[in-house]
Amino acid sequence: MASPLYRRVLLKCSGEALMGEGEYGIDFGTVDRIAEEVVAARAMGVQVCLVLGGGNIFRGVSGATKGMARASADYMGMLATVINGLAMQHALETRDVETRVMSAIPMASVCEPYIRRRAVRHLEKGRAVIFAAGTGNPFFTTDTAAALRAAEMGCDALLKGTQVDGVYSADPKKVKDAVRYETLGYMEVLSQDLKVMDASAISLARENKIPIVVFSLHEPGALARVLCGEGRCTIIQGD
Repeated sequence: MASPLYRRVLLKCSGEALMGEGEYGIDFGTVDRIAEEVVAARAMGVQVCLVLGGGNIFRGVSGATKGMARASADYMGMLATVINGLAMQHALETRDVETRVMSAIPMASVCEPYIRRRAVRHLEKGRAVIFAAGTGNPFFTTDTAAALRAAEMGCDALLKGTQVDGVYSADPKKVKDAVRYETLGYMEVLSQDLKVMDASAISLARENKIPIVVFSLHEPGALARVLCGEGRCTIIQGD
């Protein structure tokens, strides 16, 4: 396999990806498989930090649509990401990867508070870092948190692990002739309203010139391949 193209990356995984074949909660087999992908990437000399969604436990937007105040629902979703972060930390540390969970909502009994300089230092010391609780603010998604943390950490790329192998013109599970894109510009994603990440996340990546690589988490070895510029994926970068 070729040498990696990136020195430091942020891997964003949706909470739904952690469910595996289930309908709710955490599938620890899936968590273990993602942890193996991270281990393989680190073995190539790549520094890896992660943001995990919380939709496998609670989705703030869905809570808001059922009468709950959006802010309260979003805070519940942030707490769900901490649960997922602790599960991933366990999976990584059983594979001898020293890992820190850093939460944007302070909860010192279970994880560290998010401090940018401390997070950078953890990465420099060879630790994996999991950023939990989103941005710490309601009305922002974990996609936006991923773009923000990628910018703060000086990441060379933001890797979005999804259920499909790239960005399509429509949902390939529903539309047979949906077209898969090899590359896209940030503005193309925004103007075509492609459902990759929310607009604020795309805009933040664009402003900081961070390429977004969208690939399937379900293909073993996919993370290592996209790090080397191989495998099936969609790259979103300069217009």
